[in-house]
Amino acid sequence: MTDLLTPGSADALLFDLGRVVIDIDFNRAVALWAGHAGRDPADLLARYVRDDVYKGHERGHVDDAAFFANLRSTLGIEVSDQQFLEGWNAIFVGEMEGIAPLLARAKQRVPLYAFSNTNRAHEVHFSQHFAEVLGHFREVFLSSTIGLRKPDAEAYDHVVKAIGVPAARIVFFDDLMENIEGARDRGLKAVHVTSIRDVADALAALGL
Repeated sequence: MTDLLTPGSADALLFDLGRVVIDIDFNRAVALWAGHAGRDPADLLARYVRDDVYKGHERGHVDDAAFFANLRSTLGIEVSDQQFLEGWNAIFVGEMEGIAPLLARAKQRVPLYAFSNTNRAHEVHFSQHFAEVLGHFREVFLSSTIGLRKPDAEAYDHVVKAIGVPAARIVFFDDLMENIEGARDRGLKAVHVTSIRDVADALAALGL
């Protein structure tokens, strides 16, 4: 279900990055880690959990070394921090096909912002490799910088306040339903992105 969107109903657009603007594939990380450790990728994937250390890493409270140490323990493998980082950054596949022209067109009419759950290691990587498409955004809000992550209510409230327009006048795009529901709970309009067509259709409905 997508919120009712009509021409002129948005004063700002807010985009998640992963699988909305930048294509990611976590299996690429697992494959590299498994290769370094001489293990089956499926075994590592089964052991991988997004635990409190993972969430702390995304809030900027846990540094890379501590995060990789936790991975070393939970996955039961002995690989170096550098090998973990290699796999960790391998998840980035490229720009989502077709997103750049949509953003370029929309930003002529309304300001664009991004809001991503991420971590400092990924921030360093994607800010360098995807600078061009990220340049469409007036500001990029990162969980690791603001210390808050989706779908927590405080995270949306922080971003809405920083954007400076009413929540109901912001349209939020994300690929995870829990984040969509979190945004709606805080008064934002939201579009669940399963493909680039969802973004294109929403922009058309907004007259953009």
